[in-house]
Amino acid sequence: MKKYTAILLGILLAIPGFSQQTPAKTQAEAILILNATAHLGNGKVIQNSAIGFENGKITLVGDATKIRIDKSLYKNVITAEGKHVYPGIIAPNTQIGMSEIDAVRATRDKREVGQYNPNIRAIVAYNTDSRVTPTIRSNGVLLAQITPQGGRMPGQTSVVQLDAWNWEDAAYNTDNGIKMHWPGNFKRSGWWAAPGPTTANDKYEERVNEFRTYFEEARAYTKSTPSSKNLKFEAMRDLFSKNKTLYLAVNNALGIMDAIKFSEDFGLKMVIVGGQDTWMYAELLKEKNIPVILANTQRLPNRQDADIDQPFKTPKILKDAGVLFCFSMGGGWEQRSLPFQGGQAVSYGLDYEDAIQSLTLNTAKILGIDATTGSIEQGKDATLFISEGDVLDMRTSKVETAFIQGRMIDLDNKQKALYRKFKEKYESDGE
Repeated sequence: MKKYTAILLGILLAIPGFSQQTPAKTQAEAILILNATAHLGNGKVIQNSAIGFENGKITLVGDATKIRIDKSLYKNVITAEGKHVYPGIIAPNTQIGMSEIDAVRATRDKREVGQYNPNIRAIVAYNTDSRVTPTIRSNGVLLAQITPQGGRMPGQTSVVQLDAWNWEDAAYNTDNGIKMHWPGNFKRSGWWAAPGPTTANDKYEERVNEFRTYFEEARAYTKSTPSSKNLKFEAMRDLFSKNKTLYLAVNNALGIMDAIKFSEDFGLKMVIVGGQDTWMYAELLKEKNIPVILANTQRLPNRQDADIDQPFKTPKILKDAGVLFCFSMGGGWEQRSLPFQGGQAVSYGLDYEDAIQSLTLNTAKILGIDATTGSIEQGKDATLFISEGDVLDMRTSKVETAFIQGRMIDLDNKQKALYRKFKEKYESDGE
């Protein structure tokens, strides 16, 4: 048996991009990072930092010029002078590990049949062997909220860390909310390459009333003692007690207003997902204490009468109003560009450290995991990375070392392997 296992391992190692490395099950060794500019994720910066961690937790955060450090306590000391340290970026509202190739149906496992599936759990569909995940980690994205798609209530979201052997190992915060798609009050035809006319959705009110009926039935069910279980309504119990969050995807102004009233009527803890028109209601969102998982900034505006650069300005507007928001990209492989959404907003007035916080700690707060991750602070998970340049700038971003819960992870990926292969091939052909 051992002979055949060795043969199989040899075959796998011969596949480009395959790595023998597996996530460590034991606690990580003590590591010290010195002299880097540390962006802590909470708005603070330490120009000449000392960051130490052991057993997966951060034990030291300070200014290396002001504290005494016993280097003998650390098995590995990394000198990172001239480089930057950031908390691990968190990608919300993604389908990482649930869709490998969007154009190939057999590789997609992100939706179920039917319109209402609040009981469906995204976590059990998460594929830790995805070839896409390493390409995302290479740009500093180390945790993700995986979210099902399709229908009006696709199912339950979960947060995963992106260095795991199976979905059980990956699970960081499971079933923490339910995704819901609010109906649009406009219908668009065509596709992005050949857009058609936009018309009013004459079934908008009907769809909204359908949601209300469904939630009223679910709420009545949770207040009763049913003789038989309704799995869909059972999954919604924690929505009405506010132990779970309703992640409500809505973009248009009218939909945002109606969604806010809907959540208040049913006493729900809601997060707006997408929220392309939230800049119009920033003060109201602050008053109602409703967070926003903001759609990507690198896009066209949602309204024909809006400024062409409105998506770039929206993060600054939300920040100035005091709205808790974070950046998102949607999809799966697209997450590798998530840091650059923050960079785009910086060029339109958002403070640099606020952009970092909106990629890390703000996301953690919205997802309910800020007690253990999202910033570089003592006692939190050592999920962070070192970049040679500015991680928000695609011209200089180069993540060279990354840790998830104290484990140094492999930053190689299929794309890098192919680059090396063909670079060597064509360089040798030119000799």
